[in-house]
Amino acid sequence: MKTTTRVAVIGGGVVGCSVLYHLTKLGWSDVMLIERSELTSGSTWHAAGGFHTLNGDTNMAALQGYTIRLYKELEEITGMSCGLHHVGGITLADNRDRFDMLLAERAKHRFMGLETEIVGPEEIAKIAPITNLDGIIGALYDPLDGHLDPSGTTHAYAKAARMGGATIETHCMVRETNQRPDGTWDVVTDKGTIHAEHVVNAGGLWAREVGAMAGVYFPLHPMEHQYIVTDDIPEIYERGSEHPHVMDPAGESYLRQEGRGLCIGFYEQPCKPWAVDGTPWTFGHELLPDDFDKIEESIEFAYKRFPVLASAGVKSVIHGPFTFAPDGNPLVGPVPGMRNYWSACGVMAGFSQGGGVGLTLAQWMIEGEPERDVTALDVARFGRWISPGYTRPKVIENYQKRFSVSYPNEELPAARPNRTTPMYDIFSDMGAVWGQQFGLEVANYYAQGDEPTYETPSFRRSDAFAATGREVRGVRQGVGINEVHNFGKYMVTGPRARAWLDRIMAGRIPAPGRLSLTPMLSAKGKLIGDFTVSCLSETEFQLTASYGSQDYHMRWFQQHQEDSVTIENISDKRNGFQIAGPKARAVLAACTRDDVDSLRFMDVRRMVVGMTDCIVQRVSYTGDLGYEIYCDPMAQRQLWWTLWQAGQDHGMIPFGMRAMMSLRLDKFFGSWLREFSPDYTAAETGLDRFIAFKKEADFIGRAAAEAERAAGPARRLCAFEVDADGADVNAYEPIWLEGAVVGFCTSGGYSHHAGKSVALGFLPVERIADGLEVEIEILGQMRPARVISQPLFDADGARMRG
Repeated sequence: MKTTTRVAVIGGGVVGCSVLYHLTKLGWSDVMLIERSELTSGSTWHAAGGFHTLNGDTNMAALQGYTIRLYKELEEITGMSCGLHHVGGITLADNRDRFDMLLAERAKHRFMGLETEIVGPEEIAKIAPITNLDGIIGALYDPLDGHLDPSGTTHAYAKAARMGGATIETHCMVRETNQRPDGTWDVVTDKGTIHAEHVVNAGGLWAREVGAMAGVYFPLHPMEHQYIVTDDIPEIYERGSEHPHVMDPAGESYLRQEGRGLCIGFYEQPCKPWAVDGTPWTFGHELLPDDFDKIEESIEFAYKRFPVLASAGVKSVIHGPFTFAPDGNPLVGPVPGMRNYWSACGVMAGFSQGGGVGLTLAQWMIEGEPERDVTALDVARFGRWISPGYTRPKVIENYQKRFSVSYPNEELPAARPNRTTPMYDIFSDMGAVWGQQFGLEVANYYAQGDEPTYETPSFRRSDAFAATGREVRGVRQGVGINEVHNFGKYMVTGPRARAWLDRIMAGRIPAPGRLSLTPMLSAKGKLIGDFTVSCLSETEFQLTASYGSQDYHMRWFQQHQEDSVTIENISDKRNGFQIAGPKARAVLAACTRDDVDSLRFMDVRRMVVGMTDCIVQRVSYTGDLGYEIYCDPMAQRQLWWTLWQAGQDHGMIPFGMRAMMSLRLDKFFGSWLREFSPDYTAAETGLDRFIAFKKEADFIGRAAAEAERAAGPARRLCAFEVDADGADVNAYEPIWLEGAVVGFCTSGGYSHHAGKSVALGFLPVERIADGLEVEIEILGQMRPARVISQPLFDADGARMRG
């Protein structure tokens, strides 16, 4: 057995083998896979082997498309068969909301180049004639859907990796992973110790146990999953061609042909978590006992949807565990707080996603970053606060909602409330209707009078529309208040803090008492952060950014940390409020003896507000006159009563995130992971105006940003006024011009201030012109829209800056 390697991949399922292959494909040949048993042991061998591109996240859908197209390449490289069956598939819709979701997904596919289509009952009857169409409105047809041989495919990955120089060691049990002071790893096995520069946890069912060896908790949990293979069915084996896949979300089932019969699996509501206290090391090629009781209702529904099942005998039952993350997506990438330790686990849809996961991780390791925004699968999307007690109910919820409609405004209830601020009970008593971000409860709006205390999920304008409008008007006409708890906050201190920030951030680092807005770039010039930098002194800076990206950003900071610089995540150690609106200055002046009038736009100052020591900065994401007021959370309630009591003379109201998102659209302000993400560059999004090209520092991404500055971007972000019909832009709707798709939307909504539907999105630079008429496809309708260049509120900035 080899005793040294550049990369040690732990786990020989389809994901581990894909990672190994992609590392060799991208040029690293000194790589090794370690498997305690045979390849495919665990979940891979008993998988149903289906694959599809449908995914609510466009980048995940693209990676799934890559995975599916990769299989023919693997067959050509290795001469092995993956057992491919490209039979196509349909996803049924039995109600308006489900059909809306399919319409929205089809629209996304247009600009992604995926050839899906919406079909009606007549077409469904031709494609999948065994389907009972009672109540069916339509379906989404995807010609790429199909299935394969799980074992053959995994071994094809393995052979391709070996051909690229990789080594695979089976029947080799990993006992320990111990890190050396230089960041490399000793992987201790029952055959000896392997010294590796990098370790990849592709442990599948055992990923939790493998992670624990390195002191890492992975938020994963195995779930029992059951599918059935029937005896021969004449309606199937007498067909001239193989029956396509059918996903029936209403019945929580997926169906495909298996030989001369059918294979049907279920995501049943009375589901069961497995191996709650850890996966036994002795488990491998076993199955779980049959459990028809938990799928009894699902089977009954399936008999109605597919009547041929009622008379078909059961040939075999496959009941085994699969591992899920709380949101159902994989956990991939460098583990925050660790050196040279990588995750490739939680991939429950291994034959839809395994290739994309392998490609993403290999690019990250070898090239320094993936080619696309992979936030949806980044292991850093869950914080250090997460625990097994949180993971389990969220995994159960995700399993139960596997085939449910996913709404843009939906707030899932499991494991909530979990993390709250000192304001939770006060705001609840004021009618707060809560959402959550990164495990933190965040007020979406405040229900007053007969306004709904629960926002009904919808693809159209929700029943919170009126409450949101009321809050927007309260801010624009008077003054509103909300928490700043859902900002990520960091303190950067030390004698080299300014120099370090000049290298990390592309923008200007402000003078003491001032703040600046700056993008943070990757080496390839992609956006990896959208920050406010506040200079409290020459050696003390406060940074604010997206709350949900804390681990993502801290990982980047720590990867680039220098001596004489201290970086601390204070996201939950510093809280406070934002006040905004034309009367905000009067409220703040009534609460402090400091000279509020002298606080200029983009100033930051320490001041005492009421009895509370605060950091006050004059800036507001509402685009209005406003202040962000930060304090110790222990003093937050006192600060609240100070501001709230002073605000009563000025008609102060609380406002939530629904109103905030409407307010920011008035000024065309972008939002992190919508307008600003690793998919885009600063020049494409307009953030290049904040890049300090004249500063001497060789900031990360400078060469790429300067090259794009010289050449100019091919596309640029624009704002649109949309003639909407009860449904506003959400994200990724295609933009049509002259009968062709030329761009896509990044976000949108309703401007309650202007009384207009607004969208933000990308167009080719050469086509952008004020007033340009386009169409935006919203839920299957082509809605007229036009480019607008003047903000809908305070276009000259007089109120915001005055």
